[in-house]
Amino acid sequence: MTRASDEESVPVSVRLGAVVPPEDPEDWRRPLTWVAALGMLAGPLIALAWFALGPPTDADRPLPATIVLAAIVSVGAAVTGSTQIGRARAWTATVGAGLFATLGLIVLGVVMAGERQTGVASPTLSHAFAAGLAGFGGAVVASVAAAVASGRSRVVRALLTGGIGGAAAVAVLGFILG
Repeated sequence: MTRASDEESVPVSVRLGAVVPPEDPEDWRRPLTWVAALGMLAGPLIALAWFALGPPTDADRPLPATIVLAAIVSVGAAVTGSTQIGRARAWTATVGAGLFATLGLIVLGVVMAGERQTGVASPTLSHAFAAGLAGFGGAVVASVAAAVASGRSRVVRALLTGGIGGAAAVAVLGFILG
């Protein structure tokens, strides 16, 4: 192998000495980074509080907390997507945040179930799964709205997509558990 081919395999930024570390500590000083993180974590944090303080006792019907949790997953994903500039990034961030929050809810539902059951899911897992699935459905609707509303300000996008996504999540939850 020659010296010229070795240099060609190294990116130009590395050869020029302008290497940027992947975890830039300055990113966490920016408010939009915190908004995006809180948007993704809002649903799992609310679920953790709910399951720790007063977990559901039956899985027959949606509880008010299940409805709120589904809407929060969708609205949080929409808020995360509204921090991005451009249609593709807003759509991707909204869907990604919805998937992350849904996975977090399901994991919390399993961990906080308290008992292991065979054949029937525990009420905690049932509500976590239903809220996560409905919240993700709302996030998908919000992602389409985010792609359409990409030219507006971040606050308007967050309010618009959050409202649309939250309403869609409640509708999907009614379909799932109704």
